[in-house]
Amino acid sequence: MSSRIVLLLLSFLSVASSSRGNGELEILLTLAENLHSSALPNPFSTWTPSSSSSPCDFDGVACNPSGSVTRIDLSGRSLSGTLNFTSLCSLPSLEMLALSFNSLSGSVPADLDRCSKLRYLDLGNNDFSGSFPDIPSLGELQYLYVNKSGFTGGFPWGSLVNMKKLVILSVGDNNFDDSPFPEEVLELMDLNWLYLSNCSIQGMIPPGVGKLTKLANLELSMNSITGEIPKEMGNLVNLWQLELYKNGLTGKFPAGMRNLTKLENFDASLNYLEGDLSELKYLTNLVSLQLYMNDFSGEIPAEFGSFQKLVNLSLYANRLTGPLPEMLGSWAEFDFIDVSENFLTGTIPPYMCQRGKMTELLVLQNKLSGNIPATYSNCTTLTRFRVSNNSLTGVVPPGIWGLPNVNIIDLDSNQLDGGVTPDIQNAKSLDQLFIANNKFSGELPVEISKARSLVAVDLSNNGFSGRLPQSIGELKQLSSLHLENNMFSGSIPESLGSCDSVSAVNMANNSLSGEMPPSLGSLPVLNSLNLSNNRLSGPIPSSLSSLRLSLLDLSNNRLTGQIPVSLSIQAYNGSFSGNPGLCSYTISSFQRCSFHLGMSKDMRKLIVCFVLLAVLLGISIGLYVCLNRRERAHERSLKEESWDMKSFQVLSFTEDEILDSIKPENLIGRGGSGNVYRVVLDNGKELAVKHIRNAADCYGQKKTQSTAPILGTRAKRSREFDSEAETLSSIRHVNVVKLYCSITSDDSSLLVYEYLPNGSLWDRLHTSRKMELDWETRYEVAVEAAKGLEYLHHGCERPVLHRDVKSSNILLDQHFKPRIADFGLAKILQNSGGKDSTHIIAGTHGYIAPEYGYTNKVNEKSDVYSFGVVLMELVTGKRPIEAEFGESKDIVSWISSMLETKNKHPELSRLKNTRGLQGGCHQSAESCNPLHWDTS
Repeated sequence: MSSRIVLLLLSFLSVASSSRGNGELEILLTLAENLHSSALPNPFSTWTPSSSSSPCDFDGVACNPSGSVTRIDLSGRSLSGTLNFTSLCSLPSLEMLALSFNSLSGSVPADLDRCSKLRYLDLGNNDFSGSFPDIPSLGELQYLYVNKSGFTGGFPWGSLVNMKKLVILSVGDNNFDDSPFPEEVLELMDLNWLYLSNCSIQGMIPPGVGKLTKLANLELSMNSITGEIPKEMGNLVNLWQLELYKNGLTGKFPAGMRNLTKLENFDASLNYLEGDLSELKYLTNLVSLQLYMNDFSGEIPAEFGSFQKLVNLSLYANRLTGPLPEMLGSWAEFDFIDVSENFLTGTIPPYMCQRGKMTELLVLQNKLSGNIPATYSNCTTLTRFRVSNNSLTGVVPPGIWGLPNVNIIDLDSNQLDGGVTPDIQNAKSLDQLFIANNKFSGELPVEISKARSLVAVDLSNNGFSGRLPQSIGELKQLSSLHLENNMFSGSIPESLGSCDSVSAVNMANNSLSGEMPPSLGSLPVLNSLNLSNNRLSGPIPSSLSSLRLSLLDLSNNRLTGQIPVSLSIQAYNGSFSGNPGLCSYTISSFQRCSFHLGMSKDMRKLIVCFVLLAVLLGISIGLYVCLNRRERAHERSLKEESWDMKSFQVLSFTEDEILDSIKPENLIGRGGSGNVYRVVLDNGKELAVKHIRNAADCYGQKKTQSTAPILGTRAKRSREFDSEAETLSSIRHVNVVKLYCSITSDDSSLLVYEYLPNGSLWDRLHTSRKMELDWETRYEVAVEAAKGLEYLHHGCERPVLHRDVKSSNILLDQHFKPRIADFGLAKILQNSGGKDSTHIIAGTHGYIAPEYGYTNKVNEKSDVYSFGVVLMELVTGKRPIEAEFGESKDIVSWISSMLETKNKHPELSRLKNTRGLQGGCHQSAESCNPLHWDTS
């Protein structure tokens, strides 16, 4: 009888277990139906609904001995979709739910509170929306991770009252509502790990934090915490890591900080802390210490030199004085030091690379003296060597020039002497060489051409002499070359014309001689050329006419012959002075060219050959007439044409006043669709006129769609002209350039605008006309230009797309108020839902939205992207495309890397006004150099 009862009971338990297993199987299969994974292998490949299936066999699932699901861990499985927490919380024994590092979306409902047996909940690093629910029933929780999961609203801090067992609480990197430091956290006495960074905490750190004595990690960074660090922080003697960077903390380190002797990683950068660092000299286990961009003063404790674990030290942009400890970094595999922008004295510690692991030595803008230690000649791991703006002396150890992994050597503004040694041929990774403002001398070694990663070279203001290496053309990535104020002699290497990436060349104030190589005119992106104050002779190469230079200076040489007509414009006034052998047909300050002076010997020979050939071959009369007519059509004055004037505003000038002013001496710029002239009316009013000459055939007529010329028919004007006139004539906004009228003929088209005396924003940020723009002015330019763009997109009857928004198309009036200009590429959207497409990619490289480039789809967002690039120019002073960004990189990818790379780059918005911004930060300030910014 008893055996029957036992068998019956076992049978009942088996059925119950099977029933429970089938129920949990259905729950998990339902979970899998709502989720998708792009991972290989797919975690759901084992989740199959067969009669023999048990959820305990599923990948990522674990069960207790009775077969009930206790753990679901699908972290980092590339999951997307939404979760059904009502179903999940029906699993009666579920203790662990880990779904972090996926792309889960949707909201997390209050049903999560039904998972009352959970001890481990990890929803971190996902894309949820809405607020995180109140979960007071989860009193068994020991681990709660909801960091960086997309949650908004207010976090239910009150739920923590019931979670006395919490060991880890990680809720940072969410856009929660602003709140003070949660008092509920201070009652969680078992906390070992508290991550509250970047979750909108305001106010002061409460003294009660000192009760959490089991804490090993405390992270409160990137909030709005103010006030002083409480002295009770010294009670947290088990801290291994303390992160307080990027807050508003003030005051000094409290006396209790010395008790944190287990601390290895400490970052309080980007605050307003002051006082000295003496309280930290007891923290002998420090591995990484980062306190940059505060207001610390006094000396760096000598004890730091004996810290045997220290590998990272970043103290830049403070007011520290005194020497660096001599033995600093010599005990461990030291990684980097950045103490730039302080007032440090003494010498560079010699042993920081003693273990051969150092990557960055950054001590620029201090008052350091003495020699560069020879020990760094063998530090082959170095990637950045920056010691500029100090008082260093002596010869640079030869091995420094040839460090194989170094990206930047910056010795600018010291008192170093000697020369660049042939070792530089080993610097295969070197892309920036800044050694200006020293006492270097001797010849530049030919081996520099072997450092083929060079992008920027600045050797200016030294005593270099001798000839420039003829092989310099091997530097195919070279973007800027500054050799001014030296004693270089000989000719300019012809091979320089092979450096297709070079945009700026300055060789002023040397003793260069010989003729200018015509190959300079073949440089496709050359923007600035200064060869003034040398001994150059011969003619100005006609090939320079093809360049679009923002700066050209050939003054004070021995040049002869004619100044090319295309270079005889107002923008280059003064560029040719001090060359008495030059002549010009248009510049009155030079002697007028005669036939003999205006043509070279080769040109005269060529003309003679053509004449003889014409006589011998008997050129046809018809061809001669055709060519003659074409020349007469180009040479006739504009006033001989028949014009049609169409006004869009009330005018105070006549057609003749405009036509009389279209002459070379009034030329102020060249655009993609025409030349621009400055016109001064009789009443003193200034105007800007764009002149677009229509292409003509042999008979001086515009080509039409017909294959035969139709005499007496007005030709179609250029597409750019029609677009700009149509667009601007209908626009009335204070931040869009004003179009007064159009004047058209069969051969030419004129657009008459208001004149903006301060030129373009590009000029003020990047060219020789750049000037200091304070942050208030930059802000006003950004806001007002945005208003103009917003009007084009939303204030017109139909949205107007500019399609070429860039800083050179934002003009500035006398008060630096911006106007959006140049609508040659504008496109008025049709009634197609705000979308359109084009077969031609309009715009300028560096400003074009990526999706426009590969889809040909254009809408308002394309302009907004381009305007975002302009904003980045305003903030950083950088061009959209800079060599220092890296190959195929633009300012957008560069700034993205600045913001995303932890412990490398500070937020751009923290750039200080005191850094003397002039189209960007001062070149000697490492913290203003994008290659330097070191923070998270």
